[in-house]
Amino acid sequence: MYPGHHAQTSPDKAAVISAQTGEVITYAELDARSNQLAQLLWSEGLRRGDHIAVFMENHLRYFEVAWAAFRSGLYFTTVNRYLTAPEASYIVDDCGAKVLVSSPAVHEAAAEISDHAPNCQRFLVVDGESIDGSGRFEDYEAALNEHRTEPLEDEPLGELMLYSSGTTGRPKGISRPLSNRSVSRGLAMAVTLKGLFGASADSIYLSTAPMYHSAPIGFCSAIQSLGGTVVMLEHFDPLGALHAMEKYAVTHSQWVPTMFTRMLKLEGDEREGFDLSAHRVAIHAAAPCPRKVKEEMFAWWGPILHEYYGGTEANGLTYVGPEDWLAHPGTVGQAVLGTIHICDEDGTELPTGEPGIVYFERDKLTFEYHKDPEKTRSAQHPSHPAWTALGDVGYVDGDGYLYLTDRASFMIISGGVNIYPQEIENELIMHPKVEDVAVIGVPHPEFGEEVKAIVQTVAGVNADAALAAELIAYARASLASFKCPRSVDFQDELPRLPTGKLYKRLLKDRYWGNKNSRIV
Repeated sequence: MYPGHHAQTSPDKAAVISAQTGEVITYAELDARSNQLAQLLWSEGLRRGDHIAVFMENHLRYFEVAWAAFRSGLYFTTVNRYLTAPEASYIVDDCGAKVLVSSPAVHEAAAEISDHAPNCQRFLVVDGESIDGSGRFEDYEAALNEHRTEPLEDEPLGELMLYSSGTTGRPKGISRPLSNRSVSRGLAMAVTLKGLFGASADSIYLSTAPMYHSAPIGFCSAIQSLGGTVVMLEHFDPLGALHAMEKYAVTHSQWVPTMFTRMLKLEGDEREGFDLSAHRVAIHAAAPCPRKVKEEMFAWWGPILHEYYGGTEANGLTYVGPEDWLAHPGTVGQAVLGTIHICDEDGTELPTGEPGIVYFERDKLTFEYHKDPEKTRSAQHPSHPAWTALGDVGYVDGDGYLYLTDRASFMIISGGVNIYPQEIENELIMHPKVEDVAVIGVPHPEFGEEVKAIVQTVAGVNADAALAAELIAYARASLASFKCPRSVDFQDELPRLPTGKLYKRLLKDRYWGNKNSRIV
């Protein structure tokens, strides 16, 4: 199924609703407008396997662009709206986008892209406002209106090509092969949502995160493939999300753990005052969720929390439902795509219960990093090329449940002892005065590294030496002494994107002498 089908069976049904404004795009409108853009792309000479890109905030036009790509056999790249002009230009140029859709909200960065993406043939801007003085950006509506609303004669299924985020080096495009399917058969992700989470045409799905991230754009498109309704937050705030859930009778939702933490820190009468009775499935991923945070969410929302672990690379997937998580607290689930192998740095497989690098085994390599065969090889097992890793460390228990301990690059080695920051962060985040926390290793003359916590306090809390001592004592009540922070620094806000990803390298480099590190 896809919007072309739903436009025939339920043309007036909402395909997407803006939670903030209440504006709606129906399936008839989504089908017609994505057809017009597909016709435009065809007229520009784009054919199966070519690329387009979008660079804008959470905007209803996002879905038209996505479906135009999906029904044209094109690769679709979403550019992080927070990037600077050079960073966004690099991605648009590197992915080979021949058409870019942008908006006035990112006009300062977007205005420079046309000078640095020479292979991009056409630049479109939504909302009818000019982005730059060059005249290269055309009005999106006017451009669409030049084209028919009928579908292309042939509609091969397109694919996302999203870019990794990082703090050093250039981000890399994650390229997956195009299928030989027609878009009329729907998106493969829709099968996953239906099978794991019971999504259907009756689902009302709350999307809480930026659309440039893989899960939001992937899940929203899959819900529309099924014929459900997406309720899109323009940006996340705890009360706004709860209000949208009540107003639109949301049945399914997706979150990152920092969102749970922020909602849990609301006053009791604030978060308990909403009718969430329609809510049946709350999905979370993207970052490890502290066990105590998830237990508090279960106490609040009941046994409706579902978790998965996987990457944009789609090299493997684990899943755990509410009952199995309560029986195996802390797990990210069992493999539902690929076979898990836990290996040491040399590639030797480790016994049950011992932590190591998490590999997924598939029949063949399912992705590559665009124009970077060396990075592709670095993700592969030394002896088994079809085993690939995302850089996470974890272990598997006797029942086949995977537990993540941390990112391999974040592990602290102090006096020869391996310390995983995630475990410490999971404890400190539960302190009522802590809004966000990162634990890193900093230089120590004798032990090599020592543990430091960097804390963002809840609004109104004094960040002083007394609080630092209080937090260290709080950690020592639950953790072995060698794991506890030796010091605490405070920061107004940690470098975390709305996707939940914490750019820990920015924090580490400050203490290790790399003053030029930045997000790219």
